[in-house]
Amino acid sequence: MTDAMTALVASFVLSIAASAMAGETSPPACTLTTSACTEFVSLGAGPARAMIYRTYALTERNPHIRRALIMVHGTLRNADHYFATATGAAFFAKALDDTLIIAPAFHSADPRCGDKLAPQEVSWSCTGDSWRSGGAALSDPGLASFDFADAILKRLADRQVFPNLKVIVVAGHSAGGQFVNRYEMSSKVADGLGVPVQFVVANPSSYAWPVAVRLVPGGVGSREAAVVAWKDETPHRGFAFRPFDKAKAPDYDLWPYGLEKRLGGYTASLSDETLRHNLVTRHVTYLLSQIDTLPLGGFDGSPGAMAQGATRRQRGEAVVDYLHTVMGAKSAVIIVPECGHNDRCVYTTDEVAPVIFPDVGP
Repeated sequence: MTDAMTALVASFVLSIAASAMAGETSPPACTLTTSACTEFVSLGAGPARAMIYRTYALTERNPHIRRALIMVHGTLRNADHYFATATGAAFFAKALDDTLIIAPAFHSADPRCGDKLAPQEVSWSCTGDSWRSGGAALSDPGLASFDFADAILKRLADRQVFPNLKVIVVAGHSAGGQFVNRYEMSSKVADGLGVPVQFVVANPSSYAWPVAVRLVPGGVGSREAAVVAWKDETPHRGFAFRPFDKAKAPDYDLWPYGLEKRLGGYTASLSDETLRHNLVTRHVTYLLSQIDTLPLGGFDGSPGAMAQGATRRQRGEAVVDYLHTVMGAKSAVIIVPECGHNDRCVYTTDEVAPVIFPDVGP
């Protein structure tokens, strides 16, 4: 065992001892990617339910929990992998003992996905207005994927169970980043929980643009500039924007690429003004990998996505630049050094630790 690992283990043991002396022994974090660390969250009036991995039970009183991290998986719906990523990041950040980590599983029985579902487990859509964007469930059209996230937030906000919870972070990478981008602007419960909610959007292939403009494909917005962007460790600025030629991509501003024609699912009842207001005013951090400039890892190369930029990094830089310079947003953006399209590189980086495990004081 290395000296650093020995020190981390010693610190964890001391924290348990201190709690025991105070008469409140903290239960150990459950970090296995097996059924031992899972439970189901009821949705609607039941019996519909959806599965989560979690480090601590959502049903047992736990005064030691001071922050919660909800980590949304990518397109493979591999919640176990993202649970391992999040618990590993918490170990490095020395945050395992006071952070409740949750990795929801958006499983789908759609033949194109083919997940094996438990009895009464909700099956989410994999295409179109899918689980990534608050779409209606295949097994229950009255439920949407954002309802699942809302249900988790409301469980966390129960002061009878988590009396000392100070902050909730909702994070996602790749397709999970798509989910968090749309959920951040849509959540109907995030502002009224009594616990602040922060959102972390990492390396999605596309964003829900708030207006029908896109970057001008020249200068910093050119394909050539996007390809060599990895040379810079700071976000690119100075993008130009104009109305987009719809003939080049007829669906470029349809949901989930834009706000038009939200005909079903969670967002159908929300106004464009509400979505834009939330997008600008809620606490969000954008994580863009320095070398995420290749079409790898399920990269969306459709016309609607390509209208947003040539690479994931350029798409993120452009939308953040627009939100800041035109709409007055104050969101943070971090270029994660030396990372590509890799969730474990992103979330275990020193610069990212304070974002997903915010300081909650003594």
